[in-house]
Amino acid sequence: MIIPRVAFAALVVWLGWTGEGFCATVNGQEFPSLINVTIDELQEGLESGLFTSVDLVKTYIARISEVNDEFNAVIEINPDAVDIAGELDARRANGSTYGPMHGIPILIKDNIATNDGMNNTAGSFALLGAKVPQDSFVAQKLREAGAIILGKSNLSQWANFRSTNSSNGWSANGGQVKGAYYPNMDPSGSSSGSGVASALGLALASLGTETSGSIISPAIRSNLVGIKPTVGLTSRHLVIPISEHQDTVGPMARTVKDAAVILQSIAGKDLNDNYTHVIPNDGQIPDYVAACDPNALKKARIGVPFNILAPITDAEMLGYLEAVDLMFSEGAEIVDANFSIPNPVTSGTILQADFTTNLAQYFDQLTHNPNNITNLEDLREFTATFSEEEYPDRNTAIWDSSIALGFNNSDIRFWEAYQQDYMTLGEGGILGAVNRTGVDAIVMPASWSAGRAALVGSPIITVPFGFWPADTPVQTNSRGLVTRGPNFPFGVAFLGGLWSEEKLISLAYAFEQKTMARTRLQPYRVPQVELGDVLGF
Repeated sequence: MIIPRVAFAALVVWLGWTGEGFCATVNGQEFPSLINVTIDELQEGLESGLFTSVDLVKTYIARISEVNDEFNAVIEINPDAVDIAGELDARRANGSTYGPMHGIPILIKDNIATNDGMNNTAGSFALLGAKVPQDSFVAQKLREAGAIILGKSNLSQWANFRSTNSSNGWSANGGQVKGAYYPNMDPSGSSSGSGVASALGLALASLGTETSGSIISPAIRSNLVGIKPTVGLTSRHLVIPISEHQDTVGPMARTVKDAAVILQSIAGKDLNDNYTHVIPNDGQIPDYVAACDPNALKKARIGVPFNILAPITDAEMLGYLEAVDLMFSEGAEIVDANFSIPNPVTSGTILQADFTTNLAQYFDQLTHNPNNITNLEDLREFTATFSEEEYPDRNTAIWDSSIALGFNNSDIRFWEAYQQDYMTLGEGGILGAVNRTGVDAIVMPASWSAGRAALVGSPIITVPFGFWPADTPVQTNSRGLVTRGPNFPFGVAFLGGLWSEEKLISLAYAFEQKTMARTRLQPYRVPQVELGDVLGF
């Protein structure tokens, strides 16, 4: 069911909740609060019989209905979620589970296709009602791991690849996502709904997608762990694309271990995405969960790119220096890992040419295409003439540039631009710095990290570390969203060479366990419905 403005009162009648807000106790055990709960804690409750996956799904749906009018984090709820949860409960009762994700509800971004009762729109009416021949590979992997795909999260329309005058988190089909830590907060994009939903406990966690910053940036703004994997570690098959050279799918969760469990579930070789065919070790995926070592910082070699750091003038930079000092005190060796090209200038040619090619390929795979859109030119025409797409108040300038480019990614001009940019951001940037210094990771302020890794396809993990002070002046943008203000979260990013996720996870986990920074502040509004409320009657 699509949830635009489902009446909360009607929903809680269906759930049997009276709204008194107590946490029920069974056999002396209190239900865990869903704002901070982990996969391990949910599995303990499921295994003990304290609650079921059906109970979890119903509670999360009630939480969504309670706050979604304010935050617009979720576009659609899976109409089969309760039935799927019941099937997984029955399997558990028979003594069999699929693993640590069994019966755990998560949300996925509304550009990751599912072949079920849900849509996959990238936030656009152009794809409302479109059908795909099968699940996307990552959705299939989630189901095989026993996860419940609870619904689709809102996003910046077309993953922020349409307009130059829109806003982070806005889509025609889903409305404007608002951030969780300050009223009317810019949530950052494009996986904005995934970030806000995870921060508010509207599901255990979520999947986002990143081309350049679209997991990392909203994860920072929502006080989350975000993993942007190496391009090719997770399949992009039937994920609405921007760029085959930069797109990747990754988890957004409240803890490093939860993010590692989800990454373990979705990573792997896919016959329909040839980038996954070069995963090292014959496609064998490391044990990311086992990599969660609280002592990993001891004797780690941590690189700091001193030559790109700005003067230390604000809370995030001061927090970053504090984080580096903490790593040193934990036994890490801190070394210079400067970038040989500190301020690279790159063009948009890669994304523009890839988008022209890859979008047409996605349209070609649809089994039902309600608006008969087959290419970017068709899409631009639909958007400009369909009133709910809010054109020209939100323009199509990025698409116009792609069309004006005049060539796609099979043209020699694309290859020349790609090679030049890769050298600039690779050897001159993160990959060169890692190779020259032999560091286990390069650590940066998280908000600075995405562009350094985007074109070369290297991984990033961001970990919460602090908040802007309570007296921070409020800044707003032209759409009225607050872009900086009190209690805005910030994070620290761990970057590495290609396929270095196992090492990055170990370091990020050790840093997280030492700091536990994300629990210092809660969102300004927290959903009140909890498991005990739904199970109490």
